[in-house]
Amino acid sequence: MTDVLGEIKKFFSDLGLQLELGIKDSNLGACTGEWIVPDEKKELVSINPADGEPIASIIQADEAAYEKVISTAAEAFTSWRIVPAPVRGEVVRDLGNELRVFKDPLGRLVSLEMGKILSEGLGEVQEMIDMCDFAVGLSRQLYGPNMPSERPRHRMYEQWHPLGVVGVISAFNFPVAVWAWNAALAAVCGDTVVWKPSSDAPLTAVAVQHICNRVMKRHDLHGIFNLLIGPGRSVGERLINDERVPLVSFTGSTKMGRHVAETTARRFGRSILELGGNNAIIVADDADLDLVLRAVLFAAVGTAGQRCTSLRRLFLQKAIAPQLIERLVKAYPSITIGDPLEDGVLMGPLVNERAVADHLAALDAIREQGGEILCGGGRPDREGFFVEPTIVKAHPDMEIAREETFAPILYVFEYETFDEAVAMHNSVDQGLSSAVFTESMRTAEQFLSHEGSDCGIANVNIGTSGAEIGGAFGGEKHTGGGREAGSDSWKGYMRRQTCTINWGGELPLAQGVKFEVE
Repeated sequence: MTDVLGEIKKFFSDLGLQLELGIKDSNLGACTGEWIVPDEKKELVSINPADGEPIASIIQADEAAYEKVISTAAEAFTSWRIVPAPVRGEVVRDLGNELRVFKDPLGRLVSLEMGKILSEGLGEVQEMIDMCDFAVGLSRQLYGPNMPSERPRHRMYEQWHPLGVVGVISAFNFPVAVWAWNAALAAVCGDTVVWKPSSDAPLTAVAVQHICNRVMKRHDLHGIFNLLIGPGRSVGERLINDERVPLVSFTGSTKMGRHVAETTARRFGRSILELGGNNAIIVADDADLDLVLRAVLFAAVGTAGQRCTSLRRLFLQKAIAPQLIERLVKAYPSITIGDPLEDGVLMGPLVNERAVADHLAALDAIREQGGEILCGGGRPDREGFFVEPTIVKAHPDMEIAREETFAPILYVFEYETFDEAVAMHNSVDQGLSSAVFTESMRTAEQFLSHEGSDCGIANVNIGTSGAEIGGAFGGEKHTGGGREAGSDSWKGYMRRQTCTINWGGELPLAQGVKFEVE
């Protein structure tokens, strides 16, 4: 790993960004554009999941650092909101260009710290760049509609104003992209951002903050993009309870999302929630099975099953089930497991030992509940947090299949009628991503209709993962109902205002109400 660390550090150093790699020196974990040295020196060590060895250490934010960051972000908002939106867009354009410069080393750092393969690490940084590009265009399109008034010589319209400080609590599996979904939109909307990254992936957040600092300095800005690294029980709790933070965007488990929603709602704050998924594909008997095989392999095994959109359940029409199961069982052993930075590797490790324990516990529950493990189910004999991708022949009464295990476990079910498949598909609490494979227009349209998938994302002839930033990302039911990234997700970061202007000399009332005073 020493060679990898040296290579990444040299990349950053050559580009003028000083990131401490190795545990001799610690990176600071609180920043407003300037790094804050906390009074309490509590360190957090970032671990390489591929070998279990430390990468670097971060000094976490203490109470004083937290207060400094939030107060700076709140103060910066008062001037940032006045900056014209297209000018704010130019700052985000500059951020996107700076990310282009650092794409290679940042992508490698994502793979090193989180464990996803290099093409996915680079793809995640590309997603940040794409999000910045999207937001730049959006900065000239924060439209509010004009509406006809029922009163003569009155004009009625709607406009949108910046909201304030946006708290972003992100998860380990997309350690930088989800921040960009929120930060790029929030910035063009006129909000400032305070980011609390996952403690499993703090180093990538430090690197991104360094990049943000370069951009802010270039534009003579301070406190627009801010960082707070620290435990959820302290930093996270303070953030979701803070009246100065009108919006918290949270990505994580349904259990924690419920807590975030209740806490922010109690103080009349807002939350955007991206929570658990138990995603499924329905395969009809007329599907292109070659297409299905490729889609299932990436959706179920990509990122070691640690995407919120990863494929968990596969519903196969009985006529084609034996053939496709045979092909999947044959294909799974060919998936190369190993160091995510090595060429040819298709699946890296889980994020930590706790994730491995959850994977193994789920396998025990599968056996107890009558599931048949068709392939996988073990743990490779090597250092790091690796597991084998697993296929399970399941039955509808298996409770474990109703839960989201953040690991590469695929439950395969058989069905007879499409209505039966849809009913099983929709029977779980989660409602994030879904897909159907069929050559029938009627089957596809039914799946996309109100009689079909109950998820926030519904696809035809593509897998459940790999969403593009142009569409609104999010799900229904216990997935939280939040929307981020594309479409009109920007409205979540602003406050709506309805305006009526009377340009006449009379004062008519709406609904024909008369109120005459002599």
